Amino acid sequence: MAMTAIATGAHVSVTLPDHDHPRAKALAGLPVQVISVPDADEGMSSSLRRGVGMLPRGMRAVVILPADMPELETSDILQVMTGFCSVPYPMLQQASTEDGTPGHPVLFPADCFSAMAQLTGDQGAREVLRSNKHRLRQVALPGERALLDLDTPEAWDAWRGECSDNGDEKICMPAE
Repeated sequence: MAMTAIATGAHVSVTLPDHDHPRAKALAGLPVQVISVPDADEGMSSSLRRGVGMLPRGMRAVVILPADMPELETSDILQVMTGFCSVPYPMLQQASTEDGTPGHPVLFPADCFSAMAQLTGDQGAREVLRSNKHRLRQVALPGERALLDLDTPEAWDAWRGECSDNGDEKICMPAE
């Protein structure tokens, strides 16, 4: 996912429990800001709080992109970012499936950063989305890419099993 995000040309930050985390090795040498989240065991909100708090000054928005969504593509992230840039006032942008089911990535304008800095628990930024639903724009992505979230090694194995090898790339089809 880091390479997918880097390909957008935007600043990329990655939150990890600490700089010695195994995923930090995978990020070594990449142009990303690695942010340590010492209280990561408190839930998703701790990563969001810390990540938003460490953004470079002057950022107009942040795109939240979970690392466990392997079917998201650079073009999906760019589509969400383009939606933000195409409106005259700051609107949240949330990727969805073709049928409108909300998913990721989600873009939050800078005026949401203070609310994100107050998040608690493991509900992510749902409350920020709810309180800003009047200015939330859905961005439909192809298929189920906005939802496919692989949280366990078994889920990754099952997903890989649905992939067929086509030379240098893997082609993954959604399960029937």
